[in-house]
Amino acid sequence: MATPAHYVSKPSSARTATLDSFIPVPRGAVAVAPAALNWPAKDPGDTLDYRLDISPALVGNEGDAIATLDVTISPANPGDLAASSVAADGPIAIIWLSGGQAGTVYVITLRVSTMSGRTLQRSVLLPVLPFSTPPVSASAITTDVGTAITDQNGNPVLTN
Repeated sequence: MATPAHYVSKPSSARTATLDSFIPVPRGAVAVAPAALNWPAKDPGDTLDYRLDISPALVGNEGDAIATLDVTISPANPGDLAASSVAADGPIAIIWLSGGQAGTVYVITLRVSTMSGRTLQRSVLLPVLPFSTPPVSASAITTDVGTAITDQNGNPVLTN
């Protein structure tokens, strides 16, 4: 008799943003804000896992890990990006994101508290692009809102 295998979910490292390192600024130097954190773009139809690694903030404090996560997504209108699941694996926050409006760059703000009492808040940018919708040909006839008019087979109706 066959025994069912149990699947262990492992988030993809392809969609990982890592905190800027906590490097001391030499005396007399001007601190410069690091570049904005961002994740690779997603399609509105995708539901994907995205990771935020906070381990640079925990250097020297081995054993500290994420205790709580609070996720805020902006903009937050009907049909916008949504967090369908949030989890933590040591110093890594894992957020499953779905939906979103094509052409919108979302700001996902994570407020992380660690088991030792540290609190970090970072925002990560996530562009949503229409990968599953083919681009409209320049010679296609379109409606007033830019949608291509198609024939009975789904092919765009072209001008001469």
